[in-house]
Amino acid sequence: MTYDLMNIGSHGIRASNELLQTTSKNISNMNTKGYIRERTEHTTMIGNQVGRGETVRLLNDFAQKQLNRDISSKSYYEQFVTESSRVDTLFSQESNSLSTSINSLFNNLQEAANQPSSSVTRSLFMTDSQNLVDQMHRLSGIVFDQQGIVNEQLNVYTSEANNLIENISNLNSKITASRGQEGSNVANSVFNERDEAIKDLAELVDIETIDGPNGEKMVFLGSGQSLVMENGTFNTLALNGDPDPEVKELKLDVANGNAVALDVDIANLKGKIGGLLAFRDEILYPAQNQIGQIGLALADAFNQQNRLGMDLDGNMGQDIFKIPTVQGYAYQDNTGAGSVTATVEAGLGENVPATDFRVTFLTATSVEVAAIDAKGNVIGTPTTANVTGGVVNSTTTVPAGADLFGLDISVAAGAAVNDSFLVKLNSTTASSISLETDRPNHLALASPIRTNAGASNVGSGTISAGQVTSIGTGFNATSTPGNPPVLTNGAITITKTATANEYQITDGSGTSTFTITPPSKNMLTQAGAPFNGYGFNFDIEGQPATGDTFTLEVNTGGFDDNRNGSALSQLQSSELVRKDVITTAVADNLATFNEAYAGLVTDIGVVANQAKTNGAAFEALANQSEAWFESMSGVNLDEEAANLLRFQQSYSASAQIISTARSVFDTLLSAAR
Repeated sequence: MTYDLMNIGSHGIRASNELLQTTSKNISNMNTKGYIRERTEHTTMIGNQVGRGETVRLLNDFAQKQLNRDISSKSYYEQFVTESSRVDTLFSQESNSLSTSINSLFNNLQEAANQPSSSVTRSLFMTDSQNLVDQMHRLSGIVFDQQGIVNEQLNVYTSEANNLIENISNLNSKITASRGQEGSNVANSVFNERDEAIKDLAELVDIETIDGPNGEKMVFLGSGQSLVMENGTFNTLALNGDPDPEVKELKLDVANGNAVALDVDIANLKGKIGGLLAFRDEILYPAQNQIGQIGLALADAFNQQNRLGMDLDGNMGQDIFKIPTVQGYAYQDNTGAGSVTATVEAGLGENVPATDFRVTFLTATSVEVAAIDAKGNVIGTPTTANVTGGVVNSTTTVPAGADLFGLDISVAAGAAVNDSFLVKLNSTTASSISLETDRPNHLALASPIRTNAGASNVGSGTISAGQVTSIGTGFNATSTPGNPPVLTNGAITITKTATANEYQITDGSGTSTFTITPPSKNMLTQAGAPFNGYGFNFDIEGQPATGDTFTLEVNTGGFDDNRNGSALSQLQSSELVRKDVITTAVADNLATFNEAYAGLVTDIGVVANQAKTNGAAFEALANQSEAWFESMSGVNLDEEAANLLRFQQSYSASAQIISTARSVFDTLLSAAR
């Protein structure tokens, strides 16, 4: 009996000591990052003795996985909100507003049109033109700076993620090796360290974990691709820019770079890395493209209208803005030696959507042109066009109704079939558009033609001032930008005949008679060939008498004329900026310059605010998951203090059993003497 008491007491002391050690460890590590609360469990042996205790971590695996998922979502929105709020603030500031510069430009243009012969008002317009260009460069610079920040953070976060992946793999190996040794037991601290590394990795990317056969944790991206596998193998993340080296794409580097890197589905990627990539693709790139698109549309429309006027030197107008020609980025898997350059086709700036474009060679003489989003996905239906004389534009062979997006593409021979090139016309334009001229005299406010009614006319007929729509065959070939206007066949005279609705038209090409369909609008169009291809027109109103004449001639010396200036001013309220790639014939798919910029600022604000709302929701979920996880795995001082007292009393009681057994043993010895 005495032996049993001694045995029970000694085992009780050992068990209580183990319980006290575990409780003390919990208390000491309360503030240790990643520490999981432990509990020592004992079994009952033969003779009601306490068996050797086993210390286990109190961990709810499901709660841990849910916490990691919520942490990924929370850090995704935190990163997205941080970046987007900064850009939202920058674009919403009045000093950065492109609309302010556009309005100022057209206000001074109106002043110049009110005083078309004034060099001062023209100079103010040219100053504002340069200010508009500078403002576009400034906004583009803001976006490029943010892109640089994104790339820097991506490099840092990817390096952190790779270090964590390697660390998790090494810890897995430690756990596996320890379990494979007879009689060894891996320390719980190794499990804690591994779980904390997995949690840190979840802050960077969305992950899922699966338990391996030997205590390992296999880690996968949320898209299912392996990061940490069995037997110490793992894949790392890599950044690669293809074809634009400045646009970093996340790849999965397998076999230590000895195999082709796998694409990562960033559409569903969470964590800080996912937040950065989403911010770049949903805010930065669209903003850069929309800035450039507005600049392209404005510059092209202004250049085309200015070419239809006459400047202060008496010459046909020329380009005010210089639209850049961009070099296409070749994809890394191209096998040919060809190249592609692109710009906007003159007069088709309103056809350019706010996207990038991919040109793919189907054959040596045909290409497919597609609008693509920031992730490289095709938007709408690609267009197939023939390469004619090394050029692809609206004049080459293009299927009826096809959309070349206003591009004028030049192709250098040598491209192989399936070679592709990325054309970033919009984003490049935003940072490189410039003025073609800085001479105020080059602003073409006057019309190159003028009309007159004959001095001897007796009827009530009047002739409109005339309108130029294009530099057609009516202008001599020498009437190019920068040269004086010359009518190909000289002045035009129209004479009313005695027959109702009949007129006689005469110029250097001869005389012909034609009958109009009232009202007397667009007289040259109604006169037929060759007059309907001259590129200008006029109306006759009222009732001309028989023999009344009307003439159209070059507007020599007409520097006080502002008809083309009025047409230039109307561009401000004209819808010239394309909204969407996909459209229909009846859709309202165009916006004014100010509407387009307001839409850009609004889109940034909406996306940023939506991210804030989602971020608050996922922060609440993460806090809830944290509380759930900590309710089991976290250290509770009140509970541990109570355990400390309970185990201390147990220890004292076991010691008392030994003391009692000793007394009984001593009594028995005394009785035997």
